[in-house]
Amino acid sequence: MSSRRHVKIAGSLLTATISTVLILPFAAVADDAPGPGSGEGGKAMDKAPAGVELTTSLSEKITVDNSTKETNNLVAGVTNKGSKESGKANLLVVGFDGMVIKDVPGCSAITESKLPKGSNSGFTCAIDQLAAGKSKSYKVAATFDLAKTGKVCLPVTSSDGKKTFWQQGPVPFGTTSPSPNAPVTPLLLGTENKPAAPAGDKSGGTGDDKGGGKEGGGQETLPSTGPRDDVLPLGATGAALLAAGGAGLWWATRKPTATR
Repeated sequence: MSSRRHVKIAGSLLTATISTVLILPFAAVADDAPGPGSGEGGKAMDKAPAGVELTTSLSEKITVDNSTKETNNLVAGVTNKGSKESGKANLLVVGFDGMVIKDVPGCSAITESKLPKGSNSGFTCAIDQLAAGKSKSYKVAATFDLAKTGKVCLPVTSSDGKKTFWQQGPVPFGTTSPSPNAPVTPLLLGTENKPAAPAGDKSGGTGDDKGGGKEGGGQETLPSTGPRDDVLPLGATGAALLAAGGAGLWWATRKPTATR
């Protein structure tokens, strides 16, 4: 009796183990499919081909190592919400102020001379074809200087760079409660970073102004997008990212007309 009972229990455990193995792969695929979480700060720009609707998304929460300044869990995604294949396009990942994009695997770095005005780093990712309803995600390696604000921008352009179908940002990541003594600091999408000012310093972390778009040529710093009502998305100012030859970029700086 005892041996039969052991055999029955062992059989039940084996069945449970097999069931778990069969279920796990499907869960992994399901978790991977949606990609990052938020399209906050995104805006449609130039008209895309008929049946194509390209949008982007970013992780809603990332962390930064307080000692190395390296970020974790930053993912950029592009989705075709249309009914037809996208055709060739480019996704760009561009850093501003305290956020520096170090690497996007599978994508090409934008040379310093070709970076958009006001940015400090960027990569361009070629999209050969994105089927209707499908998404593609990219893990982004970046650093974040907690003594500054930090922003990222995701434009989606045509393959020749002459049109910008969609643009998300520059949208900020940050924290309103910095913890310099903690090992890591969580950063939220759409949150302006509030650096902890050193003792006796009343500037409150405005050191990132030196790295804005006012350097060299006196051009205006590009506006951030986010939850504040008084800040318009970049697209509303008439500015757009253009690519020449894939990695060659410049940022148009047309003055917006009053819309009030």
